Amino acid sequence: MRRVSAALTSFGVRGRIVVLDSAAKTAHQAADALGIEVAQIANSLVFRAHRLDGAVQPLLVLASGVHRVDPIKVADLLELSKTSLADAEFVTDHTGFTVGGVAPIASIHPIETVVDISLSRYDQVWAAAGHPRVVFPTSYDELLRLTAGHPAEVA
Repeated sequence: MRRVSAALTSFGVRGRIVVLDSAAKTAHQAADALGIEVAQIANSLVFRAHRLDGAVQPLLVLASGVHRVDPIKVADLLELSKTSLADAEFVTDHTGFTVGGVAPIASIHPIETVVDISLSRYDQVWAAAGHPRVVFPTSYDELLRLTAGHPAEVA
């Protein structure tokens, strides 16, 4: 959470980190805790991106809480041989966060990011801030700026 807070400050983000009363490991739990629509939650999903040259790298997909990411669509978009959802160890090794609290910023290693364009329908969306009980408000445009992400349809 400290890494995320420092990154937000360095980017000049005004939104404050919010600590929820209990862990929100799903978009529905986070939306209920915040009193917002599930679609306003920017789920952080880490995939294994299989490059055409055989290399495997992490890929972060920020998807609306109501969407199920289509791994084939994402692979085609980024010209990958395939994508597959990463296991918890891969997630922690590449981001420094645990599943359920992966922030879109402040990973321990740079990570390519795709941002679901459906998040652009909302003035405010919410993302994890490094722990399952901690989130921060942002916007679609700000997510693109913070992550240098690729806007895309992911579902």
